[in-house]
Amino acid sequence: MARPTTKHDLIQAANDGYKKMTDLLDSLPKEELDTTFTFDVENEKQAHWQRDKNLRDVLIHLYEWHQLLLNWVEANRQGKQQQFLKEGYNWKSYGAMNNEFWEKHQTTSYEKALALLAASHQQVITLAEDFSNDELFSKGQFPWVGGSTLGSYFVSSTSSHYDWAAKKIRKFKKSL
Repeated sequence: MARPTTKHDLIQAANDGYKKMTDLLDSLPKEELDTTFTFDVENEKQAHWQRDKNLRDVLIHLYEWHQLLLNWVEANRQGKQQQFLKEGYNWKSYGAMNNEFWEKHQTTSYEKALALLAASHQQVITLAEDFSNDELFSKGQFPWVGGSTLGSYFVSSTSSHYDWAAKKIRKFKKSL
């Protein structure tokens, strides 16, 4: 599916991506859900292949990016200027922020990560529904979004991220 450019497509792609990802998780043997990844990542260039050690790490990454979106939108809607990324990080240093999320959740169980993600996915969908199509996909609607659209942040935090996660889950499943 092409990158969503309407509210309807955003919500559909987010829900479809989430369902595909959770269906993939449901297809895994229950005894493998807490297993450490053993697939080869030596030829993978992106840092996340080294960072994420199990399914919990993948799910928590998605959850934390939902939190970034939810907190950013809420703060700015209340007139509190806040950047999308956590304070102290920028688009050149966000890898360190992702590592911080990873460290924060090393004692979080797979089940808790899955529950957190389910709740945050629904919160993101509910938030997206609060905005009009123009508010989501026309530039210049909100000064705090900058030169992009609000919808692009929703897409990146949902369907695009779910595709990323599904790729990693499929690689894990294939390694079993």
